[in-house]
Parts: sequence; structure tokens; C-alpha cells
Amino acid sequence: MLSDIQIAQKSKMKPIREIAAKIGVGGKYLELYDGYKAKFAPELWGKIKKRPDGKLILVTAVNPTPAGEGKTTTSIGLAQALWKLGKKAVLALREPSLGPCMGVKGGAAGGGYAQVMPMEDINLHFTGDIHAVTVANNLLASLIDNHIYFGNKLQIDPQKISWKRCFDLNDRALRRIAIRIEKKSGVFSREDGFDITAASEIMAILCLSENIADLKKRLGKIVIGLASAGKPVYARSLKAEGAMVALLKDALKPNLVQTLEHTPALIHGGPFGNIAHGCSSIIATKYALKLGEFAVTEAGFGADLGAEKFFDIKCRMAGLKPDAAVIVATVRSLKYNGGVPKENLIKENIKALSNGMANLEKHLENLKKFGVPVVVALNIFPTDTEREIQFVENIAKNLGARIARSEVWKKGGRGGIELAKTVISVAGKEKLKFAPIYNVKKSIPEKIETIAKEIYGAKDVKFSPGAKKQMAMLSRFHLDKVPICIAKTQFSLSDDPKKLGRPKNFTLNVREIRVSNGAGFIVAIAGDIMTMPGLPKTPAAERIDVDDRGRIKGLF
Repeated sequence: MLSDIQIAQKSKMKPIREIAAKIGVGGKYLELYDGYKAKFAPELWGKIKKRPDGKLILVTAVNPTPAGEGKTTTSIGLAQALWKLGKKAVLALREPSLGPCMGVKGGAAGGGYAQVMPMEDINLHFTGDIHAVTVANNLLASLIDNHIYFGNKLQIDPQKISWKRCFDLNDRALRRIAIRIEKKSGVFSREDGFDITAASEIMAILCLSENIADLKKRLGKIVIGLASAGKPVYARSLKAEGAMVALLKDALKPNLVQTLEHTPALIHGGPFGNIAHGCSSIIATKYALKLGEFAVTEAGFGADLGAEKFFDIKCRMAGLKPDAAVIVATVRSLKYNGGVPKENLIKENIKALSNGMANLEKHLENLKKFGVPVVVALNIFPTDTEREIQFVENIAKNLGARIARSEVWKKGGRGGIELAKTVISVAGKEKLKFAPIYNVKKSIPEKIETIAKEIYGAKDVKFSPGAKKQMAMLSRFHLDKVPICIAKTQFSLSDDPKKLGRPKNFTLNVREIRVSNGAGFIVAIAGDIMTMPGLPKTPAAERIDVDDRGRIKGLF
């Protein structure tokens, strides 16, 4: 059996101009990186912005497990299947971070015969967007310390600087660092740290900005810390936004690539779903809506994280109304949520499957709360038995859900025909009642409690003393009337990764509150989640190599 990278390397790409032509984009609107990757020139938007929108399809999933669910693979396969049915579909996906690629998760360009190409480029440096985010973020950090070094006219309190540096790799040694700057008048020192780039506010800003003017405004609104008088200090006070925009202007343009079946895919932006808001850029999504009959996008990790943030943050800010949601589940993931260890998932186990269905049931309930039609995509694996598959189908139908089998990993678009037909049958056919789940004008604790209780199923929320102090400060300076982005484990509906299935009577523990004022939301950090992950005992990087011909191997 071929690996994902072997399948990708055996596939022949078509010139990107041909892919663009399929959706009516001429060569003059492409900024080529090579013959197979391009960015859209900004002038394209002026040509297409008055076109009617296609139908917006969100792909989400049950809580992820070590066995893998195939959400990105399903998204790609669904788009390929829609083309096979004569429907013009445009994918809008996130760019992979080097952290997971070199860590435990591996690549994020799909799998089997439902992948985007060039797979190696997309998973590694691609068009440099993530590196641009890293540099822009660290430029601001440098300007902060430089300002203090040369007299600190803004009276920034060195111990109240909240802006962190970032780096696009998992590196636990960078979570806390000491900065020491020597000058004639003495030594300036403070504690600092790094976030992974995918969790940075700059990444969120890039993905939520509509254009360069919006990008510049958002960058200027970043709160970098507090002055000695206790008031917020903004990036615009350091005159930082102009140079940051200069570094990000090309990264703001969406990237066009292709699937294995030569259908168009926009890969743009890469915020994590467990730490950040987990959605590809607003710009890419709006292009996909104008250029296709269907825009297929995904949100990070389980529906409790990615889908909730897609609805409550991205859709709210961009004025989007999804026409349908696809929730990916597998027999293996449901058995895992039913208490079966990873090594035993290949064995038939109806009892565990029955227990694990509670996780899918909760996610279905949650998606319905947003007023969006839902389709369950049952991603089929070779070890699944027909008895197990039919059991899941029957339970899902009893829950009132539409369900379709998906075999896109094995068969590409052909394996997603049933899913695509089901999506077509519901998308836009029901009168939309979509609405976010909370009012942004509510207090910070009220909004967090709404998400915790309505989406996670928590009984209560406990705020640390530090979190209470941070919330009071944000309210005092009128920075609180914005959406909430909760950072927590992706493996559970709770903040405890060991609580699988559908945990009840638990308390969500919020230990820290951060303001992402430029992005336009507040981050609530729950449980033990880290904004700079560490590498596993056996990192994926150990398997990656390059042969004498320059061909990469071991990447997913």
C-alpha cells in the first residue's frame, strides 16, 4: 500500500493556470510562485465581488483521537466529488504548521486519493505566509524592547508586557525565557516567552482581515501590555503597523493549488483550532463563494472547538451564513470515545461503539443550536465491519441526522459521491435560521459560561484569581464586548483530555484571559493547554529525509 506522500509524488500536476481557468480566473490575475502554485492578485476581487455567493459548506468532526478521523481528507474528497457531479466547488483550507508536521500529527494536506498538491510544499514552507506572520510578530516584540531601551517615552511597564514572540515549531524550552538588555544606566531584564505561530494574534488577524486597510487597522489595535499608569499600550503607539503590513501584504493574498483530481483549492492562513480560532482566512472563503457553486471549508479539531469558533467568530465578523455542516465521524473514533484503547480499535466492538455514540450525539445537538442543517460523514476504514457501520447509521438516523458513507481516502472523489449528493440535497434547501450562540454585549464570564454549558456540557465554570483580575481590567477599558475564543484540549468536550465520550457534571477551569484586540476577540485559556506545544518522545521529524535526487520521504 502506498503512503500518502508516495501517492502525491506519483500524481502529475496540471499547470496552475489551467486550474484557475476552471473557475474563470485568467492568468493576469495570478501571481505565480512556480507553475503549480499562485496567489490571487488583489485586482481579481474587484472583478468578482458583485457575483452571487455559492453555498457555504463547513466540514467539522467529532473530538479527535489518536486514530485519526480524516476531516481534511473528507473536505478534499467532498470537493472532488462535487466536481464529479458537475458542481463547481472551491476548497478553502488552512495552511499546515511546521509544529505538527515535525511533531506528532504529521502533514495536513489530506490523505490517500483526497489530497492537495504540491503536498510537500504545502506541508513545509509553501509560499512563506507563516514565516511572514512569524517575522511580523517578532518585529513588534523587537520594537517594544527597543522603545524601552531608548528611554521608554510611553512608560511601558516591563513587567506588564503581554506581547510574546512566536516560532513555527513545537519547542517547550521557549515557553518561558529571560530577556536581559544591558545599557549604561543599568540592566533591563524581564521574563518573556514564545507562542507557536499558529496561536499568535498576528495569524488570527491575517485570517480575519478583509483587505490591507483592515489589516493595518487591526495591527494598530493590538494591545502589547500596560503602561505604568495601568492603561493599555497599543501597537499603533509604537508606529509598528506600517512595517508589519509591509511584511504581511503578500501573505494576505490567498494561495491557489489543486487536488489530486485537479480541482481548485485555496490554502490560506493556519490558526490552530484548540488554541486559536481554527479557520482559514475570510478572504479565501469569500473568493471561494464567488468563484464556485459550493465553497467547502473546514474548522479545526472537533465541533466543540473549530465549528463553534467558525460560527461565533468568523461567521459573525464576516457576515457569513453557512448552508450546511458536515460532521466527520469514524467507527474507530466512536469506539475510542466508548473506552477502547487505540491498539484494540480494529476489533469489532458494538458495546463500545454504542457508548461512544454519545460524543457524536452531543456534537449533533450543538450544531443544531446554530440553526444549520447537518450531515454526518462516516469515514470508512478497512477494519470497519459492516455490522459496525450499519449500527452507526441506524443510531444516527434515530437521532434525526442525515448520514452518508465516505470512502474518499481509498477512491478519491468517486468515494464521496454519496456524501456529495446528501450535501446537495440539504444545502440551501432549508430556510436558514443561523445565529451565533451568544450576544457579544454580554460580560466575559457570561459568554464563557454560555459556551461551556451549551457546547461543552459543563455544569460550572471556575475562574482563577488571575483570570478574574484580567477580566476586570478588560471591562474597565471597554475591551470586553467581543467574541470569545476558548483554548482547551481538543480530545475532550471538557478541559480534561482523559474525559472521553460525553462527560457530564464537570467544571471548566479558566486559568488565564488574554485579549487579542486586533483580531477582535478574547482568549480564555482552560485546563492545561499550552500555547507553545512540545515535541513527542518520537517526533515525526525523525522519519523525514531527502534522497539523493532531492525527493522528500517520510512526510506523512
